[in-house]
Amino acid sequence: MFPPMKRTTQRAWIFAVAMTALILVGTASASTTYSSVQKTKWASCTTCAGANGSGPTASYSQTLYISSPSLSGSSSKFSIGGSKAYANALWWKQLGANSAAHNFKYDLYFYIKTPSAAQSLEFDVNQSVNGKKYIFGTECDIKNTGTWRVWSAQYSWRSTGIPCHVPTAYKWHHLTWQFQRTSGGNVKFISVTLDGKTSYVNRIYAPKSSSVKELNVAFQMDGNKYMTDYSVWLDKVSLTAW
Repeated sequence: MFPPMKRTTQRAWIFAVAMTALILVGTASASTTYSSVQKTKWASCTTCAGANGSGPTASYSQTLYISSPSLSGSSSKFSIGGSKAYANALWWKQLGANSAAHNFKYDLYFYIKTPSAAQSLEFDVNQSVNGKKYIFGTECDIKNTGTWRVWSAQYSWRSTGIPCHVPTAYKWHHLTWQFQRTSGGNVKFISVTLDGKTSYVNRIYAPKSSSVKELNVAFQMDGNKYMTDYSVWLDKVSLTAW
């Protein structure tokens, strides 16, 4: 049993507990997590995934509710193929506008059986608010630079110098990206964590103009010179926004 407290001490303790509870409730209510996003059908395109939104055409698909390979029992399989060199496929899932959010954590697991077939793998978050589009675009640039690259609306892809080599086949890889829409209205890439290793990016770029309100996650597969068919499985895909 706790010893009895003096009245002034008791009041101070009650006030402190109440304020702590208020802070915790406020923090929880300000954070939104969109979970198991891989269990839903994503919008997609192929030519729009190329340079300047007009690239070669690929064959591509998404298959839901895959039990194996899977961590949750319901992964989603993304596939690309075709005959036109360096064709790409892009998928995205709209999550509804969340104009209040300034911070984002994109967390997922991916699995690939033939990683040598991938030119690069792209993982993105996009937020459009107040006439601006904040593109948190990232890619594991497997074949060209062997690094993580991030997107700048002014300068296209920019290498971070952080290594991202050919992923290990037949293994689940855990990826977490953290981003921020800064108080100054810029795109900030904070950090990337792959299989438990965190690297800090700290790159800041300007947004581009947009007339819509949205928040979405995206995934892109890039084909190689020979357009070798390959698939990537995504599981436990989530976005936390606050």
